[in-house]
Amino acid sequence: MNYTFNTLIKLVLFFCAAVILSSCADRTTVTTLPDLPEPIIDETNEEDDSDLQLVETESGMCLDEELIALGETGLWNMESTPVSVSPREDVRYDFPVVMNKQVGMYLDLFQNKQKRQFKQWLERSTKYRTLMEAELARAGLPLNLVYLSMIESAFYPRAYSRSRAVGLWQFMRATGKEYHLKIDKYVDERRDAEKSTKAAVRYLSDLYNAFGDWHLAVAAYNGGPGKIRGGLKRYKVDNFWDLASHKYLKMETKRYVPKLIAAIIIAKDPEKYGFYDIQYEEPLRYDRLEVRPGMSLGAVAMISNSTTREIKQLNQELRKGITPLNRASYTINIPPSSAPLAKRNLTRLHSMVSTDFKSHRIKNGDTLSKICRKYGVNKTTILKVNNLHSSKLIVGRNLRIPYTTVTYQLLPAGSKNATAAFNENLVLHRIKPGESVSKIAKKYNVPERMIVEWNGLTSVHRIRAGQQLSLYINRNGKRADVAQTAYSTVAASSQERPGKNSRIASLRADKKKIHISASSNPYRWYQVQNGDSLWTISRKFRTSTAEIKKWNNLKSNLIHPGSRLKLKLKKV
Repeated sequence: MNYTFNTLIKLVLFFCAAVILSSCADRTTVTTLPDLPEPIIDETNEEDDSDLQLVETESGMCLDEELIALGETGLWNMESTPVSVSPREDVRYDFPVVMNKQVGMYLDLFQNKQKRQFKQWLERSTKYRTLMEAELARAGLPLNLVYLSMIESAFYPRAYSRSRAVGLWQFMRATGKEYHLKIDKYVDERRDAEKSTKAAVRYLSDLYNAFGDWHLAVAAYNGGPGKIRGGLKRYKVDNFWDLASHKYLKMETKRYVPKLIAAIIIAKDPEKYGFYDIQYEEPLRYDRLEVRPGMSLGAVAMISNSTTREIKQLNQELRKGITPLNRASYTINIPPSSAPLAKRNLTRLHSMVSTDFKSHRIKNGDTLSKICRKYGVNKTTILKVNNLHSSKLIVGRNLRIPYTTVTYQLLPAGSKNATAAFNENLVLHRIKPGESVSKIAKKYNVPERMIVEWNGLTSVHRIRAGQQLSLYINRNGKRADVAQTAYSTVAASSQERPGKNSRIASLRADKKKIHISASSNPYRWYQVQNGDSLWTISRKFRTSTAEIKKWNNLKSNLIHPGSRLKLKLKKV
């Protein structure tokens, strides 16, 4: 089978997009804390821009294909015939639809070479059409302008263009801010369906008031009002088609108007143009919930009995997967009818920082410095976690790489605060003069947003010297050894020597095989030694590997020296 170069590029990009989307699955885990509901682990991506898509890539459009076809249509200002009614009497246009060679070219393109892509646009249109038409109607604008979003972004809220326009309505940053869309490191409201639609409606109203003609207004939406105004003055014309006949506008702006008209014509009567069995998407619906700063999408999913993926889809504007840290509160979208449950669960939500680890296989050319830079971990931590005494690496061996995770859990019904349930994980920190949330977060190896969340701060910037902060850090269970390593490394790097009563524990080799608790708890802790396996441990303690995996929520037989296992000792 022969493919053109462009086709191969499209296939590669489509495959990459599919891989990115498949990586968004939610992770869940179970902890050994007693009498608490099952928690979830959240590993929020610090920059949640991974699935932005070029408009041309997502829609399958080929600019060269369009330009060649447009070049064959001849003059732009010839034989434009107004179209007010389609053969179906129930189809009406409230946008000035005309028929000419350029519009006809796009009708042919959408029905043939780009039929599959256009059908996808139609299917996606109903997700946003109700919302958009409501805003257009409120402003007294043509409802057919919904399809402006179709040709701008293919109704994809995370679309962007090579000129850095973003969202359903493809706002440039400056224009978006001019129309009151917030754009910073936490949010980009150009991706928010409702807020960007309100901004687009205001912008289109201003353009129509400036030109008094919808063809010129939408051309200005693409090419800029100054460009259109200058062309009308230079060539002494008063309509888009006469202006387009001159070599003044970019082809991107010229093609914009006939492309929109063709999209409107087909969308209003798709069966006439050969589009059958369209699987229209359900309209976008959601409830709203006011939450604190720094709350992750995983936490929102837990309290609303949803998934992180669904919450992300409802809150496309959040760039870091968390609510903004620079606002006292944030109104987030949650699944419809879930607000009552989410409000009840919000008071029960508790989060705790843990340290997990991934595996890195050492390759030729790897050095400890390179690996530290790749994963953002210091050398001392990697050496301690892997029981290494030097920086010399052996190719083919695996290194354990620690990283921070956040565990979310719902406290038992009726709990007023987390202190009683998580007292053993509580660290109290008295703020010293000159300290910031950022410095404290680095000291304890926790995300800034968790300090904000744990302490009900209205902003990451709102702390004062003498104030006491509460931090919940998991130093027990299967991640205890890794967490202690991180704490001891932090203490060493900050040149602090934890005192006798310090809550920051240094890593110490446990010489005892079994940790005997003073309580009547039938479970005991065992620290894994070099050479241990689940099978040898099961023989030593007269149990089975299946039971050990069950007690410790292990998914495989893989264990690491230094980690701790919970064992239920059998009576002799």
